Amino acid sequence: MSAASRTTLLAAGAAVAALTLSACSSGGTSGGGETNLVTGKEGIATAARGERAKAPELSGETLDGKQLSTADYRGKVVVLNFWGSWCGPCRIEAKNFEKVYKDVQDQGVQFVGVNTRDTSVTPALAFEKEQGITFPSLYDPTGKLMLRFEKGTLNPQLIPSTLVIDRDGKIAARALSALSEDKLRGMIEPVLAEK
Repeated sequence: MSAASRTTLLAAGAAVAALTLSACSSGGTSGGGETNLVTGKEGIATAARGERAKAPELSGETLDGKQLSTADYRGKVVVLNFWGSWCGPCRIEAKNFEKVYKDVQDQGVQFVGVNTRDTSVTPALAFEKEQGITFPSLYDPTGKLMLRFEKGTLNPQLIPSTLVIDRDGKIAARALSALSEDKLRGMIEPVLAEK
C-alpha cells in the first residue's frame, strides 16, 4: 500500500470516527469561543437572561402527521429534545422526559421532541409507544431543524441534545447528554421561576 493510500485511508477512518462520536453520545462539551455561556458541573450550559440567543422557529410535520410550530408556544417555557430511535442514551432518558412532562405541563411548560435521522416514522412511533411518550415530536429525518440554530449559541450539537427555551423564545439552557429526571428538572425550574 502506498503512502498516499495509507494517508487517505487514515483520513477516512478519522472522519468516520468523528461522525460516529457526534451521532449519539451520553456526554458532551459546550462550544467554546468568546461566548457568555456557562457550563456547570452537571454538564448543563446556561446563558444569563440578558445574553440569550433567540431560538429559531421549528415547524413541520409531527410523527403522527399533524402540523406543529414552536411559535405557537410563545409565552411558555419550551423543552426541545433532539432524539432518535436508534440512540441508546435517548432510550435511557425517554421515561424521565415523560415523567417530568406530566408533572410540569400544567405550569406553562411544553415539551417538543425532534426525531432525527430515522429513515421512516415507523421506528420512531414504535420508540414513543414503547417509552410511553405523549408529547409531540417533529419528524426531521435529515437533521435540518438542528441546523437552524446559530453556532456559538446553546445550539444542539449531537443526539441527544436538550434545550430549554424561555418565555421570550430565547435559549436559556442546553444539555448534550442523556438527562436524569433531576437534571432535567434542574434545567427547567430556574427558567420557569423567571417572571
